Amino acid sequence: MLSWAITFLIIAIIAAVLGFGGIAGAATGIAKILFLVFLVLFVASFFIGRRPKM
Repeated sequence: MLSWAITFLIIAIIAAVLGFGGIAGAATGIAKILFLVFLVLFVASFFIGRRPKM
């Protein structure tokens, strides 16, 4: 998931440098959403994995 967010961030940066504003904005939005999803899943798995074994 994090690799997809980084990929879309790189696409957004390249598109912004080349002057494609609409594509850069869309790729940035996708990268933000994917990063937030990754962050939520990471925190959830961190807390689920820390449960005491019964």
